[in-house]
Amino acid sequence: MSPPNYLPVREEWPQRHPEDVLEPELPIVDAHHHFYDRPGWRYLSEEYGADACSGHRVRASVYMRSLTRYRTSGPEALKPVGETEYVAQVTEGSARRVAAGIVGHADLRLGAAVREVLEAHLEAGRGRFRGVRHLTTWDADASLANPLTAAPAGLLLDSACRAGLAQLAPLGLSYDAWLFFAQLTDLIDTAKAFPGTTIVVDHCGGVVRIGACQGREAEVFERWSASIKAD
Repeated sequence: MSPPNYLPVREEWPQRHPEDVLEPELPIVDAHHHFYDRPGWRYLSEEYGADACSGHRVRASVYMRSLTRYRTSGPEALKPVGETEYVAQVTEGSARRVAAGIVGHADLRLGAAVREVLEAHLEAGRGRFRGVRHLTTWDADASLANPLTAAPAGLLLDSACRAGLAQLAPLGLSYDAWLFFAQLTDLIDTAKAFPGTTIVVDHCGGVVRIGACQGREAEVFERWSASIKAD
């Protein structure tokens, strides 16, 4: 089924947020951005285009999964492919190479069966689908996790999830890890189990300074630092 038609990205947008551009000649690849379309919160290709054209030399960008434009029908596992379809279409032909790379979602807990979803993403991405982000954010303090993206404890160590992770490298795909600092040891174990898989650690490894971690900044930093430096 062909995705619906969407408006293409325009290349020149009015400057929305004037501010000093510190290094206008510095070429930039925006390695992680989202599109959102939620009640009271819109940030799609038009808004991104305005920011990208604000005076900085943004040469390309990587789009990161954000639960936008999922399919509303068909198999549940394939619904996230709608986001890749949408992003690939609205950014096609962009001179600034918006979404030159696309990272989408696939439920890695499907194990080997996730390959069908990955192949659908690759087709929908028009040559730009690069990897998967399956969030694993969990903490005993449930207030830290977004209810939309909260994960069970120890997901990266789950055998089904690992069977799904095993499908990435053969297809040339990476894994984006969004988790909290206390879970970095699980990620280290995962990286050792899958040495051929490129793993991107999102948001600096999830340092937390709120909830149960408030007032424990030194302890948090020490624990995070040790994990980030671990071999």
